[in-house]
Amino acid sequence: MTHPADPPIGGSSGEQKKLKLLAVTACPTGIAHTYMAAEKLSQAAESLGIDMKVETQGSIGAENVLTDNDVRDADGIIIAADKDVDRGRFVGKRVLSVGVSEGISHPEQLIEQVQGAPVHGGGGGGGSAEAASTGGGGGKERSLAYKALMNGVSYMIPFVVVGGLLIAISLALGGDATAKGYVIPEGTFWAHVNAIGVIGFTLMVPILSGYIAYAIGDRPALVPGMIGGWIANTGELYDSKAGAGFIGAIVTGFLAGYLVLWIKKVKVPKFAQPIMPIIVIPIVATTALGLFFIYVIGKPISWIFEHLTDWLSGMTGTSAILLGAILGLMIAFDMGGPVNKTAFLFGTGLIATGNQTVMGMCAAAIPVMPLGQGLATLIRRRLYSQQERETGMAALFMGMFGISEGAIPFAAARPAQVIPANMLGGAVAGAIAGLASVKDAVPHGGPIVAVLGAVGGVPMFFLAIACGTVVTALATVTLVDISERKRRGAPVVDVPGGPEPALAGVGAGTGVGAGVGSGASAGAGAVGSGASAAPQKAPAGAVAPAPAAAAVPAAAPAPEEQDEDDEVLSGYLTEQTVKVQLDSADKDSAIREMANLLAATGKVDDVEELVRTALRREEQGTTGLGEEIAIPHAKTDAVTSPVVGFARSAEGIEWGALDGTKAKLIFMISVPEAAAGDEHLRILALLSRKLMDTGFRERLEAAPDEAAILEVLREVR
Repeated sequence: MTHPADPPIGGSSGEQKKLKLLAVTACPTGIAHTYMAAEKLSQAAESLGIDMKVETQGSIGAENVLTDNDVRDADGIIIAADKDVDRGRFVGKRVLSVGVSEGISHPEQLIEQVQGAPVHGGGGGGGSAEAASTGGGGGKERSLAYKALMNGVSYMIPFVVVGGLLIAISLALGGDATAKGYVIPEGTFWAHVNAIGVIGFTLMVPILSGYIAYAIGDRPALVPGMIGGWIANTGELYDSKAGAGFIGAIVTGFLAGYLVLWIKKVKVPKFAQPIMPIIVIPIVATTALGLFFIYVIGKPISWIFEHLTDWLSGMTGTSAILLGAILGLMIAFDMGGPVNKTAFLFGTGLIATGNQTVMGMCAAAIPVMPLGQGLATLIRRRLYSQQERETGMAALFMGMFGISEGAIPFAAARPAQVIPANMLGGAVAGAIAGLASVKDAVPHGGPIVAVLGAVGGVPMFFLAIACGTVVTALATVTLVDISERKRRGAPVVDVPGGPEPALAGVGAGTGVGAGVGSGASAGAGAVGSGASAAPQKAPAGAVAPAPAAAAVPAAAPAPEEQDEDDEVLSGYLTEQTVKVQLDSADKDSAIREMANLLAATGKVDDVEELVRTALRREEQGTTGLGEEIAIPHAKTDAVTSPVVGFARSAEGIEWGALDGTKAKLIFMISVPEAAAGDEHLRILALLSRKLMDTGFRERLEAAPDEAAILEVLREVR
């Protein structure tokens, strides 16, 4: 019984109203888990007699968007998301923020917890510290620092790729090897292309800093973050020959974000509140951060630069192997920062004295980081998002032209794993070059200097680069894999069902908070395999598409001729693509059996390629969603139009789902590369949402034959 003095639930001054809650579900790829969490929360609210509206922020856009009226009347908001969600619209409301897997696993607990969650006091940003603290015991949301870092990386990546590739192309096609390095004649077309690329690289560091700050302190933190990043990268401002590079940008990004959060807590008169976020906070934070970096942080950087140079000068008479290893470590450490520049300028300065071997050590180490990180994305694709794999290809290209900054997105996203791996590979390359007395006559590095004839001892130069690259790649994937295993063993994100389903061959863009990997963002970011090869003819003895006898009977209307109400998943799933009981006992065999089932429609040109693409997708992460469900899928031109199959397994098939259940209900989705729009995402969203309905799954398991199964599947709308 409610005490007369207590405000009634729902905010009415009259009789007690039904509790009204809102929810937002989102994940980095926005496919299955987004909709699974939404459905679970809706079901839990309905069973508890609570009104709930759920906004989904999926790959096909925001759906069921919460209006101002919805927020005004709400008693609380649950945010079940593994990416940034704008909380500015929820000021004054109780907000509970958890990971998306919590929305799937414990929806009832979240509904109970949100009723006692802290009231969101503003800041608006998806990653504000205040919002991040509203977890209320959910405990599985990514840390604010991680989200902020991945937000910055996801925005930085396009600048690295565009700037790096333009510089590499201009050097390759318009540059000449000189004693001052590769020089492009002034006023030429390629000089202008190079200048555009340099602008991209120049903006890279402040963009990283700015968007780290933005994820923490929202819009007021963007300007101090970007200007702080520019200051960090401009060594002249604090008497250093080199800026602090991307490491300095990470520092200024976090400083700016948390400084803005601190300023926001200062109480000001009401008349001043409107100008705080657009004038007062940016000016105060920018000035304070800029001066702090110049006078406090910048001086030690200048000191380090100066004393490292003196230290290296004293080592010129020591072991060439030791000196090469040390120079390789320094080159690989911060990629454009003070430590890297110290080693590079040390080697450059000795060229004029006739000592070209020191520059040879540096030149061998310079391309190892981008080449190693690019190679890592190829040998262990499942550890990387689609955006990271695409960045890896660009890094390989940049590495060929000695642009070490191509590895910065990887180092910024996973510094604890990538920087040590880079340093190990750089040390190996530098030591081998030192051992072989490799020489470089120009202040530049990478295979391009050997191709253009500036290197003495070319075979050993390439051997040094190759060894360093392989060491970096292997060390990276080992450290990243160990890190991921530890993360999966702890109560962090993504679970029941493992990694988000993503169609093989689909590239995902970046957005705010996408992480790189996230984001990438990523964010990165975004998921997809990027691995679909061009359709290949099936080898001799391969399973061919089913014979004509298995085609649709003449009496049966084609899907496009059927009444729309009778279609299942827009006609992509028919009785012909339904199988009551799979014969297979393992995942690989089941995928092959499902591919042959789809081939009976005549829409599969190459069964073997379809199987290969689906299996490549499984290598990146299981498509077992848990709850005894699996949705293998592939985007490949091995199929001529979208087609969906369904089959059951009475015993269940081990699919690697993180909840430990074997897959008994298996859908296979195949769409061609040229499939219009986001049809595959729509199918996944519909299935993911409906399959959270326990009654639906029970009816699907109990249906006696293909016709009965199809009748149940007509509920998927």
